[in-house]
Amino acid sequence: MPESALLYYITDRTAFPGDERARRLRLLDKIAEAASAGVNYIQLREKDLCTRDLESLAREAAGIILRLRTALLINSRTDVALAASAAGVHLPAQDVSPADVRAVWKHSTAIREPRISISCHSPEEVVQAAASGANMALFAPVFEKKDAPGTSPKGLDALRQACRAKIPVLALGGVTLQNAESCLQAGAAGIAAIRLFQENDIVAIVCRLRGH
Repeated sequence: MPESALLYYITDRTAFPGDERARRLRLLDKIAEAASAGVNYIQLREKDLCTRDLESLAREAAGIILRLRTALLINSRTDVALAASAAGVHLPAQDVSPADVRAVWKHSTAIREPRISISCHSPEEVVQAAASGANMALFAPVFEKKDAPGTSPKGLDALRQACRAKIPVLALGGVTLQNAESCLQAGAAGIAAIRLFQENDIVAIVCRLRGH
């Protein structure tokens, strides 16, 4: 697999054992591990947290990766991303538009333009995401997911079609070490995942995905 493959870790602290404090500490350790291993993006996707707790966690995460090349994106919350000095946001489907995010960002004290990823479930949505100013699209689910066996995977043909858009497209949903190569061969710029990174040794995963 190419060394240039983009790697995108989506967090889920609720998957860790223990109480809230233990989960939080474990997640911060995993974020540090991912950033040190060279993961390009980390999406903080802790949707159940109140604004205060999410902002606190985001600030800690941003501090951990401050001097590394990893970009921290906050799921859906532009206000929290700005408060924590994150690199940008991830927009779920049916969320605000990238233009809305950029407008808010422009009127803040942030120096850099935001990085914006967006969830897409069809090639047409990826084309729309590119036109709306998103920096990258997460196309999902490519394969059937373990925790959602009833979902209908889009498959590699749809991924291949989506990758014709003018922004990088990352494959998400049921991606494993065994099928990641087929996603890249279909044209994906990289791999996005929760479990693939969170449940494994990230250094080993990054080495395998980038062919080191």
